Amino acid sequence: MTLFLTDADVRAAFDWADAIAALRSAYGAPPDETRFPSRTMARGDGLWLRTLSGVPGDGGPMGAKLIAASIRNRRASYLIPLFDQESVELTALLDGHSITGFRTAATSALAADLLAPVGPLHVAVIGSGFEAQNHVRALAAIRTLSSVTVFSPNPASRTRFTQELADLGLPLATAESAEAAIADADLVICAARSRDEQPTLRKAPAGATVVSIGSTLPEQRELATEVIARAKVIVADMVEEVAHDTGDMIAAKEAGADFAGKVVSLADVVSGRTTGRPAHDPDAVVIYKSVGSAAQDLAVAAMCTRRAAELSLGTELPVTISPVSK
Repeated sequence: MTLFLTDADVRAAFDWADAIAALRSAYGAPPDETRFPSRTMARGDGLWLRTLSGVPGDGGPMGAKLIAASIRNRRASYLIPLFDQESVELTALLDGHSITGFRTAATSALAADLLAPVGPLHVAVIGSGFEAQNHVRALAAIRTLSSVTVFSPNPASRTRFTQELADLGLPLATAESAEAAIADADLVICAARSRDEQPTLRKAPAGATVVSIGSTLPEQRELATEVIARAKVIVADMVEEVAHDTGDMIAAKEAGADFAGKVVSLADVVSGRTTGRPAHDPDAVVIYKSVGSAAQDLAVAAMCTRRAAELSLGTELPVTISPVSK
């Protein structure tokens, strides 16, 4: 039978620690670029359909995430089908809306755990919305946070951010500028693009780890060229897309910044094939830059499906899509 999970089912089944563990397993699998091809995008008349697909190397379900969006109506729908690798049967269909936010934050937390200094972290967050809040929750599941300071241009949004995260029991503070927020930070989370596509982070503190999730297309900006140029290492979830298709990296290259040899894959860091943070340079700035990938979607979707079955969540569809012989 095929299990269908609504967005409410996904949120009820989701667990941060389990998601991060699933992602660690997915990124620790032997490298094989053919398993996760570049995303595709179909466009037409104010509409686009994006497809991210993959066959995980850890044996988890293969599948895809489809995102259908209307630019005119400012609406989007997300669908994730999962197929068993052995039987190729359709085992689950999931509303992928919340998974998109969950997997981004959980992957960032995995990267930050590997790249940030050992011990309790002072965290600065640029942005106050859904993604920003998810990042704090994900980090709190894997590391001890000494403090969290948020900056967002709207004071009401900053206050709402602290109220929404009060259940974590963390020291939460607000700042009136990005510069004030990052002053004493070990870890800087950039989770908001500016409305005019100007960088929201213009400098990075010495020794900081910077997580950047808001520049995923050529026209989008989040990190200033100075931040990119200063970084000793740039860890990417999708190396080619981060290096060539994101606005921050395109702008840095046009400004003459040399990041050749600096960009390494998250999979190589997770597996130990390469080192993320330089061992003998405490002032090194390290960036984790994300555009999202099917590896993340499928790992978290499979985890939610497993937990949903254990918790008796979801609906078994009254039809079966059976494989056919080829």
